[in-house]
Parts: sequence; C-alpha cells; structure tokens
Amino acid sequence: MSIGSRIAFLRDQSGWTQEELSSSLGITRAALSHYEKNRREPDTEMLTKLADLFHVSIDYIVGRTQHPQMTLDDNVRRFSEQLELTDAEKLLESFALTVDGRKLSKEEALTFIHFIRAQRASQ
Repeated sequence: MSIGSRIAFLRDQSGWTQEELSSSLGITRAALSHYEKNRREPDTEMLTKLADLFHVSIDYIVGRTQHPQMTLDDNVRRFSEQLELTDAEKLLESFALTVDGRKLSKEEALTFIHFIRAQRASQ
C-alpha cells in the first residue's frame, strides 16, 4: 500500500472528508488530494502530524510495517528522550554504534560529535 493509499485509508476509517482532514492538518484540500493520489509525498513534519492525528506510527503510514501502533516501553521511551551523545566513551561502553555495518571507534564517535557542534555553530 502506498503512502497516499494509506492516508486515504486512515481518513476513510476515521470517517473524515478530505476537507475535514486538510483543515485539521492546516493544509488545503488540494494538497491532501495530491498526497492521497501519490502526486506528492508528505514531508517529515506532515508525516508526524498525520501519525499523531490517526494515532499510528510513521512507519505504518509509509508502509514499513503493517502494525498501526508501535509503542516503546516506558523505560525505553524515557531513556531515548534523555539520550545525550556528549560522552562518547560512556555511550560506546553501553551501545555498539555502527555506520555501514561497522562499529564506530571512540575517535569516530568524537569526530561525529565535533562535526555536529561545528555545524550548529555555523548556523
């Protein structure tokens, strides 16, 4: 099922018209129609709004899973919301961070953190 088909399906299941859903999302009915007909793909912000509105995961909307709700355990959710990447050594002791299937070294993790800081400083 395509993203547009999934959006239309969720809208129909909720008993909403295109006008009602587009109004709730803060977009035009025409924009919603473009999403539903796969003429345009919603951006990340719009996918988040749709997922929140329909109480489903973004993965469900984009077709990565057939399960509408994917919930995190409360402990996992709290942990992920407070995850701090500053202490690379502690992070690497707890997790095997990988890029392209290869584990990051401490130096690579620090380079990543420094890169992000430099990007933020230049904005």
